Amino acid sequence: MLGYAMRRVLSAIPIALIAVTLCFFILRLAPGGPFDGERALPPETLNNLRAHYDLDKPLWEQYFIYVWRLLQGDLGPSMVYNDFTVSEMLAIGLPFTFMLGFSAFVIATLVGLVAGALAAVNQNRWPDYALVAMVMVGLVIPNFLMGSFLQLIFGVYLKWTPAGGYNGQLIQLVLPLTVLALPHAGRIARLTRGSMIEVLGTNFIRTARSKGIGTRLILARHALKPALIPVVSYLGPGLSYLLTGSLVVEQIFALPGIGKYFISAALNRDYGLVLGTTILYMFIILALNLVVDVVYAWLDPKVRYR
Repeated sequence: MLGYAMRRVLSAIPIALIAVTLCFFILRLAPGGPFDGERALPPETLNNLRAHYDLDKPLWEQYFIYVWRLLQGDLGPSMVYNDFTVSEMLAIGLPFTFMLGFSAFVIATLVGLVAGALAAVNQNRWPDYALVAMVMVGLVIPNFLMGSFLQLIFGVYLKWTPAGGYNGQLIQLVLPLTVLALPHAGRIARLTRGSMIEVLGTNFIRTARSKGIGTRLILARHALKPALIPVVSYLGPGLSYLLTGSLVVEQIFALPGIGKYFISAALNRDYGLVLGTTILYMFIILALNLVVDVVYAWLDPKVRYR
């Protein structure tokens, strides 16, 4: 298992380097720049700013400077939030963003597993049809539209929850967590249902039933682990989608995460903050995929020897 994990880590290194290179050059080659504001700066001031952020150097030299700093753990300065480095900006906003994303992930996973198992046991009955409806709602409606709709209904008309903002009250997270968790709960439930139905039709499950073992015990002891294999393969990408998707939800509900800083940085071409946030998320996604691969190999030992 350790050898398999090391192979996966080594294979991720060139992927990370290629991703960093693409992000850097795509961002730098796009039209516009961080100092192309509405108010024109004096040429001397503009030249000093460009020199301060190494923008006066050739692009290839800027790239190697950035990679060298990155290898030292330095994400560079922010060009919009002048008093902060990129690392400091991420330290301000990311804890809330991660809390929101991981909370939605836990909720989506628990709801999806339970709903999928219930639908599999009650195939072609009302729990199964309810699952199909949940999946369709989650897949068809984009999160920005669902968020606006829930804000309007529950925050403005019914006034059951605040429409936005966060000052430490858990009720303020009900709508954002619903918007984030519902689509992924539907996907996990659909995967669990399909896998569970397949497992429940196998010979060893029929043998367990013929011995008089109850449905709950069969699900817990015999059906759950093999049914989790396709679900586990989705959890890594699913968590990464939740963490990145929370940036949009934070904007909709005016939450104090990294979303507002990232979108402001993107609009103002803050190369440092946009690139730093993107690279951090890239490493998180690679790490999550590594964890999923290792767990997948634990559930299905044949994977280790491919």
